Amino acid sequence: MSAQFDLVVIGGGPGGYGAALYATSAGLNVAVVEKGSMGGTCLNRGCIPAKAFLETAAVQRHVAHAAEFGIESSAPVVNFAVAQARKQKIVDGIVKSLSGFMKSKKITIIEGTGSLGPDRTVTVQKADGSTEVLAGTNVLLAAGSVPRTIPGFEPSGPVMTSDEVLMLDHVPARVAVIGGGAIGCEFASTFADLGAKVTILEGLPKILPGLDADVANVVVRSFKKKQIDIRTGVKVMGHTLNGSGGTTIHFSGGEGDVENLEVDAVVVSIGRRPYADQLGLGGTGVRVSDRGFVEVDEYCRTGEPGVYAIGDLINTPALAHVGYAEAILVTKHILGESPVPVAYDRVPWAIYCHPEVAFVGPSEEAAREAGHDVVVAKHQFRANSRAQILGELDGLVKIIAKRAADGSAGQVLGVHMVGPWVTEQLSGGYLAVNWEATVPEVAEFIQPHPSLTELFGETMLSLTGRSLNA
Repeated sequence: MSAQFDLVVIGGGPGGYGAALYATSAGLNVAVVEKGSMGGTCLNRGCIPAKAFLETAAVQRHVAHAAEFGIESSAPVVNFAVAQARKQKIVDGIVKSLSGFMKSKKITIIEGTGSLGPDRTVTVQKADGSTEVLAGTNVLLAAGSVPRTIPGFEPSGPVMTSDEVLMLDHVPARVAVIGGGAIGCEFASTFADLGAKVTILEGLPKILPGLDADVANVVVRSFKKKQIDIRTGVKVMGHTLNGSGGTTIHFSGGEGDVENLEVDAVVVSIGRRPYADQLGLGGTGVRVSDRGFVEVDEYCRTGEPGVYAIGDLINTPALAHVGYAEAILVTKHILGESPVPVAYDRVPWAIYCHPEVAFVGPSEEAAREAGHDVVVAKHQFRANSRAQILGELDGLVKIIAKRAADGSAGQVLGVHMVGPWVTEQLSGGYLAVNWEATVPEVAEFIQPHPSLTELFGETMLSLTGRSLNA
């Protein structure tokens, strides 16, 4: 006999455990199938451990510049083994807390690999070779993703993906990061601040493609101050191991000539691919695209009645908080509550390199390409008193708004930030964009002084044609 549940979730990452907790709070009987540690990639091999290392890098920066604040100290020494142990303690603690919380909510957790068959049956293959069959009135596929690799750069020795690099117990002297996207830039920023010589190898004409140009340029300038060598428009061809644990990367530059780069570690960071490999799906109406994504509609429904898919498994922004939003959407749809589909063009984005990046809505270029007549304002953090107190002057706030019929700034389309703690400041901009607020409406809001968020308020105020400090 199959165990019966209102909802069976395959995958215990943010989308999966988020759905389980939300659905349970709504009164559904839920089971979660997870083959590894609860929390998925984000908690165990992604967001949380990576940000723990970024915080270690931040402490290193603070200590290195302590004399500027009147605190005399000797030169800091990085003991990355301690940082690794601290990171793991954080991760293990959250995993234990999450698992315990889910059990306290009477969620059934089954360890093993889940595969979907006909009639919403899920077969769980356990580590001891046994199997268990579950039946769900509804099934949610939330198997997540795995790092993409490059032929010839499979993880081994000095070559690592984001999975392996997070297990390092030392800082390599020379690091090459292949890929200049968000994750690649976070690793580049971390290792550069910890004293490594870092080179970014990016195939596209610029790093952080898709970002507003003004924001991306601030990151590039700051990275160059850290002595990060940014090589764009390159093609990585292969590498040759040396006898000391490192390797030499062979790549062609903009002129087509082959160049060699000797490094002690290679971080392959070219994105992630959906992990539908072990989901079975035979005899069901679930379809997988040529790119490996499970195909869904705006309510995350697959082609199989009662079966949904969310998170990195589908072709939506690969962000943990988007997975949470999709989990809520699916639960509400199961309950017949007529939810509003996720507005993927208006989700918040955050990149935790130094300086941080946060944005919502289209860039200036994208807004113009979409046919909008726009009004733009931008102000730099170097004029902000709190930023000066912190000693964090690099960065800006940029706001893009529709031009109203009278030429004034109307609806807020996009808010883009780069600088100190901007990942904690975006909420005002997110609300403005998603509520389709106008510039005059948002300009009425009072920001605390002195604060970093004042820059958002002042930038918005300047779009009214009047300002305090601009």
